[in-house]
Amino acid sequence: MSDIEKIPLVFASLGEQELAAVAEVFASGWAAGQGPRGQALEAQLKERYGAGDAVAVSNCGAALHLAMLAFGVQPGDEVIVADYTFPAPAHAVRYVGGTPVFADVRADTGTVDPQSVADLVTSRTVGIIAVDTVGLPADYTELQAIADRHGLFLIEDAACAVGATYQGREAGSLAEVACLSFHGRKGATSGEGGAFIATDPAIGAKARQLSAFGIGSIFDMGQVIGLPIPEFTEIGYNFKLSDIAAAILTVQLGRIEELMERRRAVAARYAELFADEELLTVPHVPADRTHAWQSYLVTLDASVDRGAVATELRAQGIGTLHGTWANHVQPAFDAQQVCPVSADLFQRNLGIPMHAELTMSQVERVSEVLRTALRTHARPARTLKGAA
Repeated sequence: MSDIEKIPLVFASLGEQELAAVAEVFASGWAAGQGPRGQALEAQLKERYGAGDAVAVSNCGAALHLAMLAFGVQPGDEVIVADYTFPAPAHAVRYVGGTPVFADVRADTGTVDPQSVADLVTSRTVGIIAVDTVGLPADYTELQAIADRHGLFLIEDAACAVGATYQGREAGSLAEVACLSFHGRKGATSGEGGAFIATDPAIGAKARQLSAFGIGSIFDMGQVIGLPIPEFTEIGYNFKLSDIAAAILTVQLGRIEELMERRRAVAARYAELFADEELLTVPHVPADRTHAWQSYLVTLDASVDRGAVATELRAQGIGTLHGTWANHVQPAFDAQQVCPVSADLFQRNLGIPMHAELTMSQVERVSEVLRTALRTHARPARTLKGAA
């Protein structure tokens, strides 16, 4: 095993430029949040997404929590959320006492099915959280029409989708509020981090205030001649992003096209290598959008033992993981909905290595090992007893 080349599932593309940016923060004497680097990052995000405001926060979960607070979600309110995803959106609804209602997804893309969303709207529904599933934007034209028809808010969970597009528009700008992640496996990363993007500056200002204990920027207060003493007029949270992380992200966002191009090349090579493979299906990307390729999920044939395949890949030093989660079957939510497409993808998706540092020879080795494992761990087709 020690002689086998390890090919990790994820690997962050961090280097000398990011280190130099961190060194500048160390020299500045201000490493905490909401300082000069944080403000520069927010300006960069606001310009990139054409937003009314952008608030840098500690992670995407914090951004989703702030969105629930900014839209005033109350106990008893229902928020429709995409089922097939990391469960952060449903957690955010629960944080404020709301009820997450899980909508099934499209079989071909794994993104939320607009018809499922429409069917779930009730008098208690106040909003929709769509998810750009592992980097692929959802169907925002149809979703926005549903939201407008019923007077609902629409949030884009673009945690995985920095660098993707939908009908020529950047993921992160596809709804009135978008929540971004800069976790270590994302296309742009600071290890941890996130952002709250709002078209309405008033909603952004509300989120900014709540993200800093309800008192605003201590850094800005320190620049005032005198002694301003803030008042805590409402309960806020400590969701600030450090200037260290912000400095890293300003570099990463400047490199995003380069990093996306390398991920796209990996995805294209996987698609070529698996084009004739009958025991799996590669991801489908509709013509009107592009994928950020946070993950590369293949869908295994129902005859394949996914656990055995994953075990074999890991034994060969190849990182792998189940796809993402069918939220409605998670015990934490005690959900009443049934989402058969999401449940099926939850059983059959498999994540294989995807990051900007992969070489083509590594991609080819992953393909070779996976093909062999599929054949080893596929149940043979049933034959009738006595058949010739």
